[in-house]
Amino acid sequence: MRHLMDITDLSVQELDELIALAEDIIADPEKYQDACKRKKLATLFFEPSTRTRLSFEAAMYELGGSVLGFSEAKSSSAAKGESVADTAKTISCYADIIAMRHPKEGAPYVASLNASVPVINAGDGGHNHPTQTLADLLTIKREKGRLDNLTVGFCGDLKFGRTVHSLIDALARYEGIKVVLISPAELKLPSYIKKDVLKAQGVPYVQTTDLESVMPDLDILYMTRVQRERFFNEEDYLRLKDSYILEPKKLLSAKDDLTIMHPLPRVNEISVAIDKDPRAAYFKQVLNGKYMRMALILKLLEEAKN
Repeated sequence: MRHLMDITDLSVQELDELIALAEDIIADPEKYQDACKRKKLATLFFEPSTRTRLSFEAAMYELGGSVLGFSEAKSSSAAKGESVADTAKTISCYADIIAMRHPKEGAPYVASLNASVPVINAGDGGHNHPTQTLADLLTIKREKGRLDNLTVGFCGDLKFGRTVHSLIDALARYEGIKVVLISPAELKLPSYIKKDVLKAQGVPYVQTTDLESVMPDLDILYMTRVQRERFFNEEDYLRLKDSYILEPKKLLSAKDDLTIMHPLPRVNEISVAIDKDPRAAYFKQVLNGKYMRMALILKLLEEAKN
């Protein structure tokens, strides 16, 4: 049984194939409108979500399938103390594929060990968010025309930002990638990612606290919010939450073809004035996420059938 827990579960060839499939779905949606007829997706969301949960649901509906599930832990038997393992075994009796979001790192992996249908990690704590990365890769491909030879700046919460961790894992496997890490000292990228991914893959990177000083070098700027839910100390959150606010004046030195991305939701780290800038791609990411989840559902169900 094939699952998706981490973006590195997919080879570069498989990533490219999923992107090609998503682009074919975009070009000819009617071709896929009954591809998952009589199939059911279970969305098990133990943590709040708007885009990820609804895009999974929209993806399955547009493939002709149906959806069941819950959107918060207290509306499931987890509130009664049921284990993730038992939940996975139970839901496998009802659904053909599962998408799970959980605040605890590794919970979707535990589910995958106990489920008898494919399980997709829809975000686990501060660890991984592989389907957001699929959305990000499709966005980069459609905006830049390539996934190699790019300088990518990651700005904001790089410590807890699971979308950042997953995207770095994915891009590190493409040629000519350079990474710029922009964050407060307290929210730096974890050392294990620098060691096990960037250094291990030979990806050049720099760390800085100054966004404007590196702006002219960037092909992509990936903004993130400082996540209140990951902090144990409210004072630390309040002190760091406005570390970086992207405003039009800060883009004066940026490339004309810069791509501005954000996994959303944003709080105030990108001014709404940026929304009108043609370089803003974060709402395109939302739509691209639906198409990549459609492609992923098709791939996993096809492999399960085989």
